Amino acid sequence: MREWGRDPLDPAAVPPHVVVVGGGPGGYEAALVARSHGAQVTVVEQQGLGGAAVLTDVVPSKTLIATAEWMTIADRAPELGIRMPGDVVDPLSDVDVSLATGGIPVVSAYSAPGLGGSAVEAAASSAEKRKHLVDLQAVNKRVLALARAQSSDIRGRLEREGIRIVAGRGRLDGPARVVAELPDGGTETLEADSILLALGATPRTLPTAVPDGERILTWTQMYNLRELPERLIVVGSGVTGAEFAGAYNALGSDVVLVSSRDRVLPGEDEDAAELLEGVFRSRGMTVLSRSRAAAAVRTDDGVEVTLADGRVVHGSHVLVAVGGVPATSGLGLEEAGVRLSESGHVVVDRVSRTSVRGIYASGDCTGVLPLASVAAMQGRIAVAHALGDAVQPLALRTVASNIFTAPEIATVGYSEEKLRAQSSRYITTTLPLARNPRAKMLGIRDGFVKLFAHPEAGVVLGGVVVAPRASELIFPITLAVQHRLTVENVASAFTIYPSLSGSIGEGARVLDARVGR
Repeated sequence: MREWGRDPLDPAAVPPHVVVVGGGPGGYEAALVARSHGAQVTVVEQQGLGGAAVLTDVVPSKTLIATAEWMTIADRAPELGIRMPGDVVDPLSDVDVSLATGGIPVVSAYSAPGLGGSAVEAAASSAEKRKHLVDLQAVNKRVLALARAQSSDIRGRLEREGIRIVAGRGRLDGPARVVAELPDGGTETLEADSILLALGATPRTLPTAVPDGERILTWTQMYNLRELPERLIVVGSGVTGAEFAGAYNALGSDVVLVSSRDRVLPGEDEDAAELLEGVFRSRGMTVLSRSRAAAAVRTDDGVEVTLADGRVVHGSHVLVAVGGVPATSGLGLEEAGVRLSESGHVVVDRVSRTSVRGIYASGDCTGVLPLASVAAMQGRIAVAHALGDAVQPLALRTVASNIFTAPEIATVGYSEEKLRAQSSRYITTTLPLARNPRAKMLGIRDGFVKLFAHPEAGVVLGGVVVAPRASELIFPITLAVQHRLTVENVASAFTIYPSLSGSIGEGARVLDARVGR
């Protein structure tokens, strides 16, 4: 395509002005693409570069989860024969013989679901036995420092590329104008050839559980805590609820997870969700299934959460994690002709166009898929399309996603539920990580690799990985789905021995033997 301002045949050509409202992944990635094509680019961001994803959501939560993961690793070190000075432990005093180790006895603090009563009982009191203590104030200080550093890195990159950054709240003033409301009370009007709305979302709150930032919290307020909650009630068992519940359980809090559905992670692979719920319970977490929270109020020394059936759950803190709300109100969108859904999301097509010519939208404000990677791709597609480039429409079938619990759950392609719902013919195999030699070496007992393929063509349709670092392991399956590789293609590729990825190759070989039969 033409790179504006760089055309030797028309040196006087004025580059188009692209205004991006919102500096999250759906905004700053788009700004970089627009600038690389020679456009004049302005980003209007109120909170800070990186937006909520970097400052209050993805980066902070995953940093906290990484800290909790190290806590789990440290506490499980005795299983591998690593002791603290002065420890006196009989190595056979609490032995769990399980399929996870091929029948070899190991010292087990955490048992895979259904594999041994003594280990489960030990896990339930693991908080009392834990040798490592958490300084939550120090943890959160590091979490927020890393988020600010990442935001600063993004700002530096944009500035080096010549992108103008306006600190303020952006709103539409018609279909080709953005007004930035500045911190000093003034405004700046920006005329635009193309506008990208990357507005993000905010935590959904309940009128009967109003956050106070101290005891009743949203996920953005968790990083203000100075001490570890003694008993944390998590309302909502979706991705955010499960991630925070798992992290605080690992850090040492007594956690109660309130789920209105039959199981945690109701929208995810059923086998993966059931395994994770079993792991949660084995680690001492209380999971209240089919229990809807009706209200949450503060007490003298904590909180009370009233369930719809009248039961009352007592705790020190409550995290309300019941989804997000698009940040689209009060910004002049409907007045400019931008169509919103009943939920308040900006309605877009597969190249991120809104109902108004020249206005595009990306990220959580569109409700397409609440992932930073999807927001970034939407933004890149949007500005490329706006500047006249040929683009490939967004294909959600190839999007890989990950839930940062322990173990992680990563998925890509068609889910088994989707394949069943559309009556698709498919073959599948599931390989427990318990059989994997590398998993045995690392003390990994919980997890599996599951693959789906066409029964005749052998094309990989999708996959699920439940494992530590599943977010890394899913990539070869993503490549297979993206490029329509067959299980034979995957099976014929070398894998390292021993490695966790070897289970992906083994699964492909199992399916390859069944193709066409």
